[in-house]
This record gives sequence, C-alpha cells and structure tokens, in this order.
Amino acid sequence: MMRDRGLLIKGIAVILLGLAAVIGLSRWSDLHHKDFSSASSQEEQLYLQAKTVKRLSLAFNGLAADWYWMRSLQYVGRKVIKYEETQPGQQGLNDLGALDLRLLPSLLRIATTLDPQFIAPYEYGAMILPTFNRDEAIALLQSGIAENPGAWRLYQHLGYVYWQGQEYTKASETYSAGAKLPGAPKWMAEMGARTAAEGGSRGAAREMYQHLYDESTDEKVKELLARRLMQVDSFEERDRIRIVLAQYVQQFGKCPASWRSVAANLQRAGLAINPATGEPLDPSGAPYALISNKCEVDLRLDSRVPYK
Repeated sequence: MMRDRGLLIKGIAVILLGLAAVIGLSRWSDLHHKDFSSASSQEEQLYLQAKTVKRLSLAFNGLAADWYWMRSLQYVGRKVIKYEETQPGQQGLNDLGALDLRLLPSLLRIATTLDPQFIAPYEYGAMILPTFNRDEAIALLQSGIAENPGAWRLYQHLGYVYWQGQEYTKASETYSAGAKLPGAPKWMAEMGARTAAEGGSRGAAREMYQHLYDESTDEKVKELLARRLMQVDSFEERDRIRIVLAQYVQQFGKCPASWRSVAANLQRAGLAINPATGEPLDPSGAPYALISNKCEVDLRLDSRVPYK
C-alpha cells in the first residue's frame, strides 16, 4: 500500500512538473513576444525558435508540441475572424493569402520539432501554407518525411503540394515513392500514374481531393477539402451554364436579362435550380451570379465555394 502511494505521488509530481514547464514556457513566450494577432507582430519573426523551445520544454516536448499546435489553430482562427469582421462576405476558408499568416510556418515548425511524429501539423501545413508560401509547405513536409520515412500520408500531402504548384513530374514521383511504402493504398500508385499523364485535369483534381478528404482525420482539413471538391464541381457547372447562355445568344441575338429566361434549359443541362427565382445554385447552395452585359456566370460573394 505504501509503495503504491509512493508511486502515485511520484506520478502526480511528474504531471505537475510537466504542466509547470509548459505554463512557464507559455509565460516566457508571452513576455518576449507580442500577441500574434496584433499588427506589429506580423512584421516580426517568431521570437522563440524551434530548438530553443525544445530546450526550454525540458522532457515534456509532447505537451509543448500540443500547446504550439493549439496556438497555431488559434492564430489562424483569430486572423479569419478579424478579417471577416472588417470585410464581411469577402473571405473563404481557402482564400487565406490576405490574412498575412507569416508566423504560421514557425509555429508549425516548432510543434513538429518538439514532436516529429505529430502528424496533424504536417497535414494542416500542407493545406494552408501553399496558399501563401509553397516553399515553407514543401520544407515542412520534407522534414516530416525525414522524421517519419514510413508515413505514406506525408508523401500524399507533399505530392499534393507539388501538384497544386503544377510541378506534375515531382508530384508523380512523390506519389509513386509513397506507394512503395508498407501499408500504402493501391490508389497512391494510380495517382502517380494519373498525375504524370493528366497533370492538372479536373478529373485528377477531384480524385486527389477526394483521397485527401477520405484519409484525413482533422475536421478543419476535411472542411477545406470539401470546399475544394465543391470548387471542381462548380467549374464544370459553370461550363454547362456558359453553353446554355451561348445557345440563348445564338437564338435571340442578346444575353438573357435574368436567369428565369434560361431556367428550363439550365435544368435540362443538369443544374440545380431555385424554382422560385429560376436561379442556378452552386454546390454550396448559393445562387450563381449572372453578368448579363457579358453573358457570363460567376460565383456570388456569399458563396462557400472557393473563388480561386
């Protein structure tokens, strides 16, 4: 009984020491670095570098990694909220270039340096970093592969970043390399071949986003990928709408003044239609915008489909 009590006390002491180390690290960071959401901090580099944090966190690198991971998510979340408050209706979750997320690479690098086997920051970086800094995304994923050479999912994410940058040969090589790892699904090899053959085709894009979505366990990442899948569908829908608009011009010699004029033809073309207004609906359920003076279709500002 006394021995069990002694072990319990030691265990509690270790937990308290770990919490104290992480809290102390947090306070030290806050004292030496301004709030991440402030305008002035956006012009600075992260004061604490990864190796420094690893040294300060003593033997509790896992707890510290979790803390920096959560801080990464909070940093992006605050930026998005602030942007939406100042420019309502202008910000989609895939349009992050205007947020000035320059501290995010350092935050993710610290989390993965503290715990190199922590996969979530690599996955999140693969989705977010390419929107404003592809080099950082590639460097983060390459470091992840070096630390986790058997993790085929990291090859999947790196292949995606190369594909997104239209480096189709590198994307194909990366998928093919990941396909050789134990446990890698058959479609990894298929994506390697398809990327080499089709490059940036919509079919390849849909398959890539779908596989990323199916394999992800992070709800934020899945939401980003769901919007990318909607984007691919919207590209194809807008092509069908343009055909209907061109047919109307050919028949009447002018652009339609409203969607109601072509609603029946749009419905026959397989578009979802609002029956009350005749407006075609994009994959997020928002009406498409008709630019009647140009006979063109576009997304509305309130659409959840990524614009680019």
